[in-house]
Amino acid sequence: MRMKHLFASLAIAAIAAGAQAADITGAGATFPYPIYAKWAEMYKKSSGNGLNYQSVGSGAGIKQIKARTVDFGASDMPLPAAELNASGLFQFPAIMGGVVPVVNVPGLAAGQLKLTGAVLADIYLGKITKWNAPQIAALNPGVKLPADDITVVRRADSSGTSFLWTDYLSQVSPEFKSRIGAGTTVKWAVGVGGKGNEGVAANVQRIKGSIGYVEWAYAKRNKMQHTQLQNRDGAFLQPDDEAFKAAAAGANWTGTPGYAVVLTNQPGKASWPITGVSYILVHKSQADGNRGKEVLKFFDWAYKNGDAAAVELDYVPMPDSVTKLVQDAWRANVKDASGKAVW
Repeated sequence: MRMKHLFASLAIAAIAAGAQAADITGAGATFPYPIYAKWAEMYKKSSGNGLNYQSVGSGAGIKQIKARTVDFGASDMPLPAAELNASGLFQFPAIMGGVVPVVNVPGLAAGQLKLTGAVLADIYLGKITKWNAPQIAALNPGVKLPADDITVVRRADSSGTSFLWTDYLSQVSPEFKSRIGAGTTVKWAVGVGGKGNEGVAANVQRIKGSIGYVEWAYAKRNKMQHTQLQNRDGAFLQPDDEAFKAAAAGANWTGTPGYAVVLTNQPGKASWPITGVSYILVHKSQADGNRGKEVLKFFDWAYKNGDAAAVELDYVPMPDSVTKLVQDAWRANVKDASGKAVW
Protein backbone atom coordinates (compact mmCIF):
# COMPACT_ATOMS: atom_id res chain seq x y z
CA MET A 1 0.00 0.00 0.00
CA ARG A 2 2.82 2.38 0.92
CA MET A 3 4.56 1.61 -2.41
CA LYS A 4 1.28 2.29 -4.23
CA HIS A 5 1.02 5.70 -2.58
CA LEU A 6 4.65 6.42 -3.48
CA PHE A 7 4.01 5.71 -7.16
CA ALA A 8 0.90 7.90 -7.07
CA SER A 9 2.90 10.75 -5.52
CA LEU A 10 5.62 10.41 -8.15
CA ALA A 11 3.02 10.44 -10.92
CA ILE A 12 1.43 13.62 -9.54
CA ALA A 13 4.87 15.24 -9.23
CA ALA A 14 5.67 14.34 -12.83
CA ILE A 15 2.39 15.82 -14.03
CA ALA A 16 3.06 19.00 -12.02
CA ALA A 17 6.60 19.23 -13.38
CA GLY A 18 5.27 18.80 -16.92
CA ALA A 19 2.73 21.58 -16.39
CA GLN A 20 5.34 23.89 -14.93
CA ALA A 21 7.66 23.20 -17.86
CA ALA A 22 5.06 24.72 -20.20
CA ASP A 23 5.22 28.05 -18.35
CA ILE A 24 7.47 30.59 -20.07
CA THR A 25 9.52 33.52 -18.81
CA GLY A 26 10.07 36.92 -20.37
CA ALA A 27 11.57 40.24 -19.33
CA GLY A 28 11.91 43.76 -20.66
CA ALA A 29 9.79 46.69 -21.77
CA THR A 30 7.35 48.28 -19.33
CA PHE A 31 5.47 49.92 -22.25
CA PRO A 32 3.52 46.70 -23.11
CA TYR A 33 3.27 45.32 -19.57
CA PRO A 34 -0.48 46.01 -19.12
CA ILE A 35 -1.40 44.05 -22.26
CA TYR A 36 1.12 41.24 -21.65
CA ALA A 37 -0.32 40.82 -18.15
CA LYS A 38 -3.85 40.67 -19.57
CA TRP A 39 -2.87 38.24 -22.30
CA ALA A 40 -1.08 36.04 -19.75
CA GLU A 41 -4.23 35.89 -17.62
CA MET A 42 -6.39 35.00 -20.63
CA TYR A 43 -3.88 32.46 -21.96
CA LYS A 44 -3.66 30.72 -18.60
CA LYS A 45 -7.42 30.25 -18.58
CA SER A 46 -7.40 29.06 -22.18
CA SER A 47 -4.39 26.72 -22.18
CA GLY A 48 -3.38 26.14 -18.58
CA ASN A 49 0.09 27.46 -19.41
CA GLY A 50 1.51 30.50 -17.66
CA LEU A 51 3.73 33.47 -18.46
CA ASN A 52 6.04 35.08 -15.90
CA TYR A 53 6.90 38.50 -17.36
CA GLN A 54 9.27 40.87 -15.56
CA SER A 55 8.53 44.53 -16.36
CA VAL A 56 12.12 45.71 -15.90
CA GLY A 57 12.75 47.99 -18.90
CA SER A 58 13.91 47.29 -22.44
CA GLY A 59 17.62 47.48 -21.64
CA ALA A 60 17.37 44.87 -18.90
CA GLY A 61 15.23 42.65 -21.11
CA ILE A 62 17.81 42.75 -23.90
CA LYS A 63 20.55 41.81 -21.43
CA GLN A 64 18.52 38.93 -20.03
CA ILE A 65 17.65 37.36 -23.37
CA LYS A 66 21.27 37.68 -24.55
CA ALA A 67 22.33 35.89 -21.34
CA ARG A 68 19.61 33.25 -21.92
CA THR A 69 18.15 33.76 -18.43
CA VAL A 70 14.64 34.18 -19.90
CA ASP A 71 12.77 32.56 -22.79
CA PHE A 72 12.17 35.88 -24.52
CA GLY A 73 13.12 39.53 -24.19
CA ALA A 74 10.97 42.56 -24.98
CA SER A 75 12.13 45.95 -26.21
CA ASP A 76 10.43 49.09 -27.50
CA MET A 77 13.64 50.04 -29.28
CA PRO A 78 14.16 47.64 -32.19
CA LEU A 79 17.63 46.17 -32.42
CA PRO A 80 19.48 46.74 -35.71
CA ALA A 81 20.15 43.76 -37.96
CA ALA A 82 23.87 43.71 -37.14
CA GLU A 83 23.22 43.39 -33.40
CA LEU A 84 20.55 40.74 -33.95
CA ASN A 85 22.93 38.69 -36.08
CA ALA A 86 25.84 39.09 -33.66
CA SER A 87 23.67 37.84 -30.78
CA GLY A 88 21.88 35.12 -32.73
CA LEU A 89 18.51 36.74 -32.10
CA PHE A 90 15.29 36.94 -34.07
CA GLN A 91 13.03 39.96 -33.57
CA PHE A 92 9.32 40.36 -34.28
CA PRO A 93 6.64 42.95 -33.43
CA ALA A 94 3.99 42.10 -30.81
CA ILE A 95 1.89 45.23 -30.23
CA MET A 96 1.76 48.95 -30.97
CA GLY A 97 0.80 51.89 -28.77
CA GLY A 98 1.49 55.49 -27.85
CA VAL A 99 3.65 57.41 -25.41
CA VAL A 100 1.98 60.50 -23.94
CA PRO A 101 3.08 63.53 -21.91
CA VAL A 102 1.47 63.54 -18.44
CA VAL A 103 1.42 66.48 -16.01
CA ASN A 104 0.41 67.39 -12.48
CA VAL A 105 -0.84 70.96 -12.84
CA PRO A 106 -3.65 71.84 -10.42
CA GLY A 107 -6.65 73.52 -12.03
CA LEU A 108 -6.27 71.93 -15.45
CA ALA A 109 -8.47 69.13 -16.78
CA ALA A 110 -7.00 66.02 -18.41
CA GLY A 111 -6.38 66.73 -22.09
CA GLN A 112 -6.81 70.51 -21.71
CA LEU A 113 -3.18 71.63 -21.98
CA LYS A 114 -1.67 71.93 -25.48
CA LEU A 115 2.03 71.34 -26.10
CA THR A 116 4.30 71.06 -29.11
CA GLY A 117 7.38 68.91 -29.58
CA ALA A 118 9.62 71.99 -29.58
CA VAL A 119 8.20 73.14 -26.22
CA LEU A 120 8.56 69.63 -24.76
CA ALA A 121 12.19 69.56 -25.91
CA ASP A 122 12.91 72.92 -24.25
CA ILE A 123 11.26 71.72 -21.02
CA TYR A 124 13.46 68.60 -21.04
CA LEU A 125 16.50 70.74 -21.83
CA GLY A 126 15.77 72.85 -18.75
CA LYS A 127 15.16 75.99 -20.85
CA ILE A 128 11.44 76.36 -19.96
CA THR A 129 11.06 76.19 -16.20
CA LYS A 130 7.65 77.73 -15.35
CA TRP A 131 4.16 76.57 -16.30
CA ASN A 132 3.15 80.13 -17.23
CA ALA A 133 6.19 80.58 -19.51
CA PRO A 134 5.37 82.58 -22.67
CA GLN A 135 5.97 79.56 -24.93
CA ILE A 136 3.32 77.51 -23.08
CA ALA A 137 0.93 80.43 -22.64
CA ALA A 138 1.00 81.16 -26.37
CA LEU A 139 -0.27 77.64 -27.09
CA ASN A 140 -3.03 77.91 -24.50
CA PRO A 141 -4.83 81.26 -24.83
CA GLY A 142 -7.47 81.78 -22.17
CA VAL A 143 -6.12 78.99 -19.95
CA LYS A 144 -5.09 80.09 -16.47
CA LEU A 145 -1.58 78.72 -16.04
CA PRO A 146 0.09 78.74 -12.61
CA ALA A 147 3.48 80.33 -12.00
CA ASP A 148 4.67 77.02 -10.50
CA ASP A 149 8.10 75.60 -11.27
CA ILE A 150 8.17 72.67 -13.70
CA THR A 151 9.68 69.47 -12.31
CA VAL A 152 10.84 67.19 -15.12
CA VAL A 153 10.34 63.45 -14.55
CA ARG A 154 12.12 60.95 -16.78
CA ARG A 155 13.22 57.33 -16.69
CA ALA A 156 16.09 56.26 -14.47
CA ASP A 157 16.55 52.88 -16.17
CA SER A 158 17.37 51.72 -19.70
CA SER A 159 14.04 52.22 -21.42
CA GLY A 160 12.41 51.72 -24.80
CA THR A 161 9.82 54.31 -23.79
CA SER A 162 12.70 56.77 -23.33
CA PHE A 163 14.00 55.78 -26.76
CA LEU A 164 10.64 56.68 -28.36
CA TRP A 165 10.47 59.94 -26.37
CA THR A 166 14.04 61.03 -27.12
CA ASP A 167 13.86 59.89 -30.74
CA TYR A 168 10.81 62.13 -31.24
CA LEU A 169 12.34 65.12 -29.42
CA SER A 170 15.54 64.70 -31.46
CA GLN A 171 13.51 64.96 -34.66
CA VAL A 172 11.68 68.16 -33.66
CA SER A 173 14.56 69.93 -31.86
CA PRO A 174 18.07 70.15 -33.34
CA GLU A 175 19.37 71.33 -29.95
CA PHE A 176 17.87 68.33 -28.15
CA LYS A 177 19.41 66.06 -30.78
CA SER A 178 22.87 67.56 -30.36
CA ARG A 179 22.82 67.85 -26.55
CA ILE A 180 20.85 64.76 -25.49
CA GLY A 181 20.20 62.57 -28.52
CA ALA A 182 18.05 59.46 -28.84
CA GLY A 183 18.52 56.23 -26.93
CA THR A 184 17.31 53.90 -24.22
CA THR A 185 19.70 55.67 -21.86
CA VAL A 186 20.79 59.28 -22.34
CA LYS A 187 22.52 61.92 -20.26
CA TRP A 188 19.52 63.99 -19.23
CA ALA A 189 19.90 67.75 -18.79
CA VAL A 190 17.45 67.92 -15.87
CA GLY A 191 14.93 65.84 -14.02
CA VAL A 192 13.90 63.34 -11.38
CA GLY A 193 14.27 59.67 -12.35
CA GLY A 194 11.64 56.97 -12.05
CA LYS A 195 12.05 53.25 -12.72
CA GLY A 196 9.70 51.93 -15.36
CA ASN A 197 6.50 53.51 -16.62
CA GLU A 198 5.21 52.73 -13.13
CA GLY A 199 7.92 54.83 -11.47
CA VAL A 200 7.44 57.81 -13.79
CA ALA A 201 3.66 57.70 -13.29
CA ALA A 202 4.07 57.55 -9.50
CA ASN A 203 6.49 60.51 -9.45
CA VAL A 204 4.24 62.67 -11.62
CA GLN A 205 1.25 61.91 -9.41
CA ARG A 206 3.29 62.73 -6.30
CA ILE A 207 5.05 65.93 -7.40
CA LYS A 208 2.97 69.07 -7.95
CA GLY A 209 4.04 70.93 -11.10
CA SER A 210 5.67 67.87 -12.68
CA ILE A 211 5.70 66.55 -16.24
CA GLY A 212 6.64 63.08 -17.44
CA TYR A 213 6.00 60.54 -20.19
CA VAL A 214 4.31 57.15 -19.98
CA GLU A 215 2.57 54.62 -22.17
CA TRP A 216 -1.08 55.61 -22.68
CA ALA A 217 -2.49 52.61 -20.78
CA TYR A 218 -0.66 53.76 -17.63
CA ALA A 219 -2.02 57.28 -17.98
CA LYS A 220 -5.59 56.04 -18.42
CA ARG A 221 -5.44 53.41 -15.71
CA ASN A 222 -4.05 55.90 -13.20
CA LYS A 223 -6.44 58.70 -14.31
CA MET A 224 -3.52 61.03 -15.01
CA GLN A 225 -3.58 64.49 -16.62
CA HIS A 226 -2.43 63.89 -20.16
CA THR A 227 -1.82 66.71 -22.65
CA GLN A 228 -2.69 67.33 -26.25
CA LEU A 229 0.29 67.21 -28.58
CA GLN A 230 0.80 68.87 -31.95
CA ASN A 231 1.79 66.44 -34.68
CA ARG A 232 3.94 66.80 -37.77
CA ASP A 233 1.03 68.15 -39.83
CA GLY A 234 0.26 70.85 -37.23
CA ALA A 235 -2.87 69.23 -35.72
CA PHE A 236 -3.31 69.12 -31.93
CA LEU A 237 -4.45 65.63 -30.97
CA GLN A 238 -5.75 63.77 -27.95
CA PRO A 239 -4.09 60.35 -27.58
CA ASP A 240 -6.20 57.32 -28.48
CA ASP A 241 -5.86 54.05 -30.35
CA GLU A 242 -7.16 55.58 -33.60
CA ALA A 243 -4.36 58.17 -33.53
CA PHE A 244 -1.79 55.42 -32.85
CA LYS A 245 -3.26 53.33 -35.67
CA ALA A 246 -3.04 56.29 -38.06
CA ALA A 247 0.67 56.69 -37.25
CA ALA A 248 1.25 53.01 -38.03
CA ALA A 249 -0.68 53.04 -41.30
CA GLY A 250 2.33 53.72 -43.50
CA ALA A 251 4.77 51.34 -41.78
CA ASN A 252 7.03 49.43 -44.18
CA TRP A 253 7.16 46.03 -42.46
CA THR A 254 8.36 43.99 -45.42
CA GLY A 255 11.20 46.31 -46.39
CA THR A 256 12.68 46.85 -42.92
CA PRO A 257 15.29 44.33 -41.66
CA GLY A 258 14.26 42.81 -38.34
CA TYR A 259 10.88 44.57 -38.69
CA ALA A 260 12.70 47.48 -37.00
CA VAL A 261 10.02 50.07 -37.74
CA VAL A 262 10.08 53.33 -35.73
CA LEU A 263 6.77 55.23 -35.80
CA THR A 264 7.69 58.56 -34.22
CA ASN A 265 6.77 61.83 -35.97
CA GLN A 266 4.84 60.14 -38.78
CA PRO A 267 2.98 62.26 -41.35
CA GLY A 268 -0.81 62.55 -41.40
CA LYS A 269 -3.24 64.89 -39.63
CA ALA A 270 -4.62 62.00 -37.53
CA SER A 271 -1.22 60.53 -36.51
CA TRP A 272 -0.10 60.61 -32.87
CA PRO A 273 3.51 61.81 -32.94
CA ILE A 274 4.99 59.44 -30.32
CA THR A 275 3.77 56.03 -31.45
CA GLY A 276 5.86 52.92 -31.04
CA VAL A 277 6.10 49.17 -31.55
CA SER A 278 7.02 46.69 -28.85
CA TYR A 279 9.26 43.87 -30.05
CA ILE A 280 9.93 40.32 -28.90
CA LEU A 281 13.45 38.86 -29.01
CA VAL A 282 14.11 35.10 -29.13
CA HIS A 283 17.21 33.06 -29.93
CA LYS A 284 17.34 31.64 -33.44
CA SER A 285 18.90 28.48 -32.03
CA GLN A 286 16.82 27.26 -29.10
CA ALA A 287 18.66 25.23 -26.46
CA ASP A 288 15.28 23.74 -25.53
CA GLY A 289 13.10 23.51 -28.63
CA ASN A 290 9.96 22.83 -26.60
CA ARG A 291 10.32 26.05 -24.60
CA GLY A 292 10.99 27.97 -27.77
CA LYS A 293 7.83 26.53 -29.28
CA GLU A 294 5.83 27.53 -26.16
CA VAL A 295 6.94 31.17 -26.59
CA LEU A 296 5.76 31.18 -30.20
CA LYS A 297 2.51 29.42 -29.21
CA PHE A 298 1.80 32.21 -26.70
CA PHE A 299 2.29 35.00 -29.26
CA ASP A 300 0.42 33.04 -31.93
CA TRP A 301 -2.50 32.81 -29.48
CA ALA A 302 -2.18 36.55 -28.71
CA TYR A 303 -2.21 37.44 -32.42
CA LYS A 304 -5.38 35.37 -32.92
CA ASN A 305 -7.24 36.02 -29.65
CA GLY A 306 -5.78 39.13 -28.02
CA ASP A 307 -6.99 41.97 -30.24
CA ALA A 308 -10.10 42.88 -28.23
CA ALA A 309 -8.11 43.07 -24.98
CA ALA A 310 -5.45 45.18 -26.72
CA VAL A 311 -8.02 47.66 -28.03
CA GLU A 312 -9.67 47.83 -24.60
CA LEU A 313 -6.32 48.94 -23.17
CA ASP A 314 -5.77 51.39 -26.06
CA TYR A 315 -3.05 49.45 -27.82
CA VAL A 316 -3.07 48.75 -31.55
CA PRO A 317 -3.00 45.05 -32.56
CA MET A 318 -0.67 43.98 -35.32
CA PRO A 319 -2.41 43.74 -38.72
CA ASP A 320 -3.13 40.22 -40.01
CA SER A 321 -0.81 40.81 -42.96
CA VAL A 322 2.06 41.44 -40.54
CA THR A 323 1.32 38.46 -38.28
CA LYS A 324 1.35 36.20 -41.35
CA LEU A 325 4.79 37.56 -42.30
CA VAL A 326 6.02 36.98 -38.74
CA GLN A 327 4.71 33.42 -38.51
CA ASP A 328 6.33 32.49 -41.82
CA ALA A 329 9.58 33.96 -40.49
CA TRP A 330 9.29 31.87 -37.30
CA ARG A 331 9.39 28.73 -39.42
CA ALA A 332 12.46 29.91 -41.30
CA ASN A 333 14.44 31.36 -38.40
CA VAL A 334 13.69 29.73 -35.03
CA LYS A 335 15.12 26.21 -34.72
CA ASP A 336 16.06 23.68 -32.08
CA ALA A 337 19.61 22.49 -31.35
CA SER A 338 19.39 19.94 -34.19
CA GLY A 339 18.40 22.62 -36.71
CA LYS A 340 14.74 21.60 -36.92
CA ALA A 341 12.15 24.40 -37.06
CA VAL A 342 10.26 24.65 -33.76
CA TRP A 343 7.18 26.15 -35.40
